[in-house]
Amino acid sequence: MNGVGTKPDKSEAATWFRRAAEQKDALAQYYMGNCCAQGDGVIADAREAVKWYTLAAEQGHMLAQCNLGNCYANGRGVPKDMKTVVKWYFKAAEQGDALAQYNLAQCYATGEGVGANPTEGAKWFRRAAEQGHAGAQYGLGTCYIHGLGVKRDKTEAARWFRKGAEGGDVSAQYSYGNCCYRGDGVKKNNAEAAKWYLRAAEQGDAEAQYNIAVFYAGGIGVKEDKTEAAKWFLKAAEQGEPDAQFKVGYCFILGEGVEQDLAKAVEWFRRAAEQNHVAAQHLLGLCYAEGEGVPQNRQEALKWLRRSAARGYEPAKESLREME
Repeated sequence: MNGVGTKPDKSEAATWFRRAAEQKDALAQYYMGNCCAQGDGVIADAREAVKWYTLAAEQGHMLAQCNLGNCYANGRGVPKDMKTVVKWYFKAAEQGDALAQYNLAQCYATGEGVGANPTEGAKWFRRAAEQGHAGAQYGLGTCYIHGLGVKRDKTEAARWFRKGAEGGDVSAQYSYGNCCYRGDGVKKNNAEAAKWYLRAAEQGDAEAQYNIAVFYAGGIGVKEDKTEAAKWFLKAAEQGEPDAQFKVGYCFILGEGVEQDLAKAVEWFRRAAEQNHVAAQHLLGLCYAEGEGVPQNRQEALKWLRRSAARGYEPAKESLREME
């Protein structure tokens, strides 16, 4: 299929895989399953993929067992069946497949297809983590930070979060950033926290984007940079993070890191306010009251101020007293 000694030809590869698969060769059956699943050299057919994965899995082929578990987990080519998922993940995990071990750990952690069992979850996270699976390293770190299936140990949590972070797992990068910022299991280090928040932010993690924006805004672990702060607040805001939406509104109303634009400020305050962000509700109310970025509208102003005040926000209560 990859053209070793010949020109690549996926169709020809699939033909030969099929011939060997029909002679009960487990490896060929596995590859034939991949061809059918991915549409390599044949028309994509999820049911046909399941057929070949099943034949290979029943002969003990580890990767076919894991892939078959994935098919049942996602309902591809077969009805979704989490008990069958666990069965095949377990078989592959026992043979040492790191992905299957990680997937099995997730099942034990969430109770999908098997009774929730934190101890078993931690065990399988560890087996996959020790093979270098970055997601499992994050999972094991989470077990240690919360005491799930293992004794709570912030130092061990930080150690595994760092391993996962170095392996590129975005959740591990964010979590290790938290460890560095809070001094959980490692010495407090704002510069190191900023480094890992930035890596996670660059992979699209909204919470990390918000945190690195806060760092740039306040010069925490990095040189203060209002433009960078506004950039990262905006990225998190676009993912629906209400605190970030509020901050973007604030940037636009003050012209911090962006050109001042009261209409855009109102737009972002509104987005956060609609998610019950009390400070955003308060400022949106004030914008309507004063006609900043929107036409002046007393009723709209009162509506948003009352919503904020009803949730106990003292500045909104004070603004209401002044208006009523």
